[in-house]
Amino acid sequence: MNIRGKKAIVVGGASGMARATAEMVVREGGQVAILDLASSKGEEAASEIGGGTRFHPCDVTDFAGTEAAIARAADELGAVHFGVNTAGGGIAKRTLSKDGPHSLDAFRKVVDLNLIASFNIARLQAERMSKNEPDENGERGVILMTASIAAFEGQIGQVAYSAAKAGIAGMTLTMARDLGSLGIRVLTIAPSLFHTGLTRGIPKPMEDGLTKDAAFPKRMGQPEEYAHLARAIFENPMLNGSTLRLDGGQRFAPK
Repeated sequence: MNIRGKKAIVVGGASGMARATAEMVVREGGQVAILDLASSKGEEAASEIGGGTRFHPCDVTDFAGTEAAIARAADELGAVHFGVNTAGGGIAKRTLSKDGPHSLDAFRKVVDLNLIASFNIARLQAERMSKNEPDENGERGVILMTASIAAFEGQIGQVAYSAAKAGIAGMTLTMARDLGSLGIRVLTIAPSLFHTGLTRGIPKPMEDGLTKDAAFPKRMGQPEEYAHLARAIFENPMLNGSTLRLDGGQRFAPK
């Protein structure tokens, strides 16, 4: 699907991989609404991205509030062709530790933040995309979710995060099949460690230690590299139903 003239809702767009993707869409002639926490630098990001980018405060764990924010953003844009979501996070807690079993409430919160929120966002974006006129290839839209290589090689203490991200990877093909008759493609990117959030600007020796298991390059990813893959996903109609690792050949060790 050609990006020029298309409309995108980018969740998590105030920073990191989502912001880089929003910048890419605007650079390629599209229009963007970014959704992120009210406490984020969303307004600043929208101003810096330019191209008519607007910010809509949104907490993805407030499912009704997310539905309202997506509705406002979609109404303002007039359509939704690309949906991107990078919002997520995890905790470090073993299934069983000296303090007892893993908190069920903490596990549920991680699943809500990553898996349930991703499905909620995707289903709402799909409903808006279904109203589009198909392009010359019969496409109406592309949904892009974000997992992690922890979905496949979760480390000690990542049981909740791994389960949630594995759920995103697991629903990708099924969702693509659900929406294929409507001309809506669904893909997921599973990044390794990227320079976003808490990892941005960490010392080089620490980065070297965290990425020593990568094949090449032995470094953390850059947000622009996520955006580069997002562009390929948007533009290539044969990409569908897959979870694409973006990891330099890294496989997480147990710890």
